Amino acid sequence: MKILKNYFYNAAYQIFTLIVPLITIPYISRVLGPQGVGINTLTNSTIQYFVLLANLGLTTYGQRQIAYKRKNMSSASKEFWGIETLSIVTTAFSLLCFIGLMFFIDKYRTYYFAQAFLILASAFDVSWFFMGLENFKITVLRNFIFKILSVAMIFLFVKNDNDLIVYILIISVLTVFSNLSLWPYLKKYLVNIKLKDIQIKKHLIPAFQLFIPQIAISVYSILNKVMLGHLDTVESSGYFDNSDKIIRIFLTLLTAFSTVMMPHIASSFINGEQRKIRRYINQGMKIALFFSIPLAVGIVCVSPDFVPVFFGNKFLPVVNVMSIEAIAVVPIACASILGAQYLVPVNKNNQYTISILGGALVNIVINIPLIKFFSASGAAAATVISEVVVTLIQVKYTQKDLDIRPSFSEVYKIIISCIPMGLFIKIISGMTTPSLFAIAIEGVGGIFIYLVMLLLLRVDSVMDVMSMLKQRR
Repeated sequence: MKILKNYFYNAAYQIFTLIVPLITIPYISRVLGPQGVGINTLTNSTIQYFVLLANLGLTTYGQRQIAYKRKNMSSASKEFWGIETLSIVTTAFSLLCFIGLMFFIDKYRTYYFAQAFLILASAFDVSWFFMGLENFKITVLRNFIFKILSVAMIFLFVKNDNDLIVYILIISVLTVFSNLSLWPYLKKYLVNIKLKDIQIKKHLIPAFQLFIPQIAISVYSILNKVMLGHLDTVESSGYFDNSDKIIRIFLTLLTAFSTVMMPHIASSFINGEQRKIRRYINQGMKIALFFSIPLAVGIVCVSPDFVPVFFGNKFLPVVNVMSIEAIAVVPIACASILGAQYLVPVNKNNQYTISILGGALVNIVINIPLIKFFSASGAAAATVISEVVVTLIQVKYTQKDLDIRPSFSEVYKIIISCIPMGLFIKIISGMTTPSLFAIAIEGVGGIFIYLVMLLLLRVDSVMDVMSMLKQRR
């Protein structure tokens, strides 16, 4: 019940975050244009490295540690203040590094400083504490309120390409206030502890172990955009960023399950409930495949209509980029289960790190030639290949403890179900001009056909979902 409740809280928010960009991205793409979107992408992508340094893996580490200690709030309070104090120190260090970099950068300096509020926000982010307690309601409601506020301010104050700085400030400054808004809720859970009980050093090394894979992930999630901006044009960086945003938006629905399950599996691991963990992982893999394969097919088929409607005709190159990057949805969904939902909660940080570093290494090797020859489409192809490598390495590391082969037993039925779905979307696309109505028909009709096919083929994953819903009642 608690897992399902948290999942629906998280999934509801993820659906909301899916809808919001579908409202704002078309507006921002037209108002700021390819150059404005590209400048925002380049500066934001660079700032994300300083955000990563400020975070130092503490969000994931903190969530896991609170999950371990949540039955003893005195111990949990000591963990919280030790981790939060370390977060303030790392944020201060990251800000100093950022200021040092600014002495060597002249181009877009104003935009970089506007983005820098995102670094400051890291010091105040305590969402990991509530996630560790499996209290997703507080963080979800907070995110709802500030997301709605940001949308309203974007439409009110961003009117033309001269308002790029305003757009950046709205996002970055509101992130600071969003994180601060959680602090009043802490007094309900934390107990008073002595200053001498706050330990920082013991958290540094384990958090840093989780920081390494985050840096590696950034190689093919952030560096692609930076490299495109420098090796090609800021416009191509904008093309890739718009594609990546849409892909990541849909992926949030899949990764919502991993976010909810991570503290639960961490708690099960501490209690020695291995059989329960294996059951959760296999169910998670089935659900990941059940959603990710049709999602990838749907994105490829809908993109020719989606891009001109949502981004405008100036962003037509995004069609090819999005069609290629959509393939990455499947391995990313699988890795979110094997890595974030298993390796990290059971404290197999080294294996998790090696898998991410393997993908990053492959990405570095192939990124430059692919970007040189194929621009943004090359960066998308590099992303797909890197994600496949990560997933394969994680499969290798988990096969001794987990038998995930049953999870793939009905993949062929899912693929068969996707064929008529894809054909339907293509037929509708060929009969209509790109519009919101056409996209809606393609999406709703495609989902209906996919579900009907699954029922006709009697896919077990459908029965698993139905069973979970019945248990919730």
